[in-house]
Amino acid sequence: MWLPCGCASKRVVTSFSRRVFTSFFHVSARKRCNVAAFMPEAAGFEGVSDCSSLQEFSVSNTESFWAALARQRLSWISPFHTVQDCDLSRGKIKWFEGGKLNVSVNCLDRHVHTCPEKVALIWERDEPGSEVKVTYRQLLEMTCRLGNLLKRRGVKRGDCVTIYMPPCPLAVASMLACARIGAAHNVVFAGFSADALADRIRDAQSSTVITVNQGVRGGKVIELKKTVDTAVQSCPTVQQVFVAMRTENPVAMTARDVAMEEEMLKEDVVCEPAAMDSEDVLFLLYTSGSTGKPKGLVHTQAGYLLYAALTHRYVFSYHDGDVFGCVADIGWITGHSYSVYGPLANGGTTVLFESTPIYPDPVGEPINTEAWEWYHRVVGDGRCPVVDTWWQTETGGICITPRPSDPDAEIVPGMAMRPFFGIKPVLMDTEGKVLTSNDTSGALCISQPWPGMARTIHNNHQRFVETYCQTHPGYFFTGDGAYRSKEGYYQITGRLDDVINVSGHRIGTAEIEDVVNQCPAVAESAVIGYPHDIKGQGVYCFVVLKKDVDVKEADLSRQLNNIVSQKIAKYACPDYIQFVQRLPKTRSGKIMRRVLRKVVEGDMSGLGDLSTLDDPVVVQEIIQGHRELNRL
Repeated sequence: MWLPCGCASKRVVTSFSRRVFTSFFHVSARKRCNVAAFMPEAAGFEGVSDCSSLQEFSVSNTESFWAALARQRLSWISPFHTVQDCDLSRGKIKWFEGGKLNVSVNCLDRHVHTCPEKVALIWERDEPGSEVKVTYRQLLEMTCRLGNLLKRRGVKRGDCVTIYMPPCPLAVASMLACARIGAAHNVVFAGFSADALADRIRDAQSSTVITVNQGVRGGKVIELKKTVDTAVQSCPTVQQVFVAMRTENPVAMTARDVAMEEEMLKEDVVCEPAAMDSEDVLFLLYTSGSTGKPKGLVHTQAGYLLYAALTHRYVFSYHDGDVFGCVADIGWITGHSYSVYGPLANGGTTVLFESTPIYPDPVGEPINTEAWEWYHRVVGDGRCPVVDTWWQTETGGICITPRPSDPDAEIVPGMAMRPFFGIKPVLMDTEGKVLTSNDTSGALCISQPWPGMARTIHNNHQRFVETYCQTHPGYFFTGDGAYRSKEGYYQITGRLDDVINVSGHRIGTAEIEDVVNQCPAVAESAVIGYPHDIKGQGVYCFVVLKKDVDVKEADLSRQLNNIVSQKIAKYACPDYIQFVQRLPKTRSGKIMRRVLRKVVEGDMSGLGDLSTLDDPVVVQEIIQGHRELNRL
């Protein structure tokens, strides 16, 4: 892996333990003396004296709040003339129009001017006990060289570059190089299969892909270049593949392949940053949808950067000199916002975690009350606020969180609790009416736009409007259910659609079903998520075979898992496959996944009204089959 001279070191990092849950933590004994010291811009906000009143001001004086922060927190090439122009009912979201800036300048140049030798990245490599440090000056040099290389190889403003890399300094430089020259990036998680990668390359219409020869994760070597080679065979738009070297093992190179580090060394260390409009596209990020087709969510320049920086600073009480660790992969929005853009915009030192939290020693992920208490007591030494935050790829950054809050405000384990600045959540009942009382549950919506939210779905704004804006017109529909406690705190109760979360990886059930149904022996299938002690949610698949199929169920189970692994990813493989004669359906043919979920959870008293099923007897058949499967 090409790196500037002198930035590698070998030692155990004592400030960042491998034995961690995939949540954020920050130890801070500081007390905020007043709100102006906490947020300097608040000195100009009338009637604001503490965090609670600051939050109230942020939602009742939206334009004043965000305008002040945008002017102070971002470096502009040209100032904006309009704070916001939004209409949620039409999916119209525009912030800071008229303004021009460059995201890479905000993340690199302005910090290089003041502290060039400050460490920007600490790369925690997969090999235990090794790390690589990269300063802001070195990261800017890397970014400029790569930006110049991209331009020399024909990448233009407005193009979209697909990045298929593990967390590493060159992956961050690739993202920032795209931002520097005005190209969008499409980072694809390096655990996705060739088919899944190809889908995202084609939808993004990328002509350039950046990857590495091999990845290393959990002690295993992953053939990423081979995956890209397979993927681009069905991607006619791809003209070139840049290949960096993570390991020393050579890989086969074709005429379209470019030896990235070798070519970067030929480039100048200065790359003129493009002046980008606030609403120009910064990146696409694909997230699973309930229809089975991943959604290419679009995030733009200024609003996203401001929101990522603000949430990073205040949710985690980040202060200059702190080392911030986010163990998420850069292929997810968490890695975008809290490994890359948020920390770097704030001039911070951020940890890139290449490995997995279960290597070399496994730990559990769900932060239930018992785990929360242990984590707070043992890992945080009783001084560490553990925050369960709620947000989505669509929101761009954290929206509901226990912190920031007034000094000594309580944290309730397992609850996201309080809305962040500028966020105004509401709960809706089944008839679309706002629930105003506490101690109630409903569909979680957000009643007004905020700068960090996604703007559209790539090449399908109608789907964006239908998914997020039409269910409850005038509100942003999150797709999640929530409970609001007597104290007014929010607790997320789960998805209202059919998307499951496996070890932090969101995957649509329809996406898995589509792959399973491609097997010639399968007539139809239904996939649900169920509680899993280690992964948060596991994948449970019900399969109906075609008539006269003669195959051993164990053999077919292995075949189906292989198909899912090849077409999507290993983490999407079903933990259980139950073969059934038929699925519970309504008379109109809709599969009752709610019933299947209750069976798997063992909640037979919660099956509810089965009278709408075309044949209620099928439920008893499935219950019996489930019991037999669990006895194996």
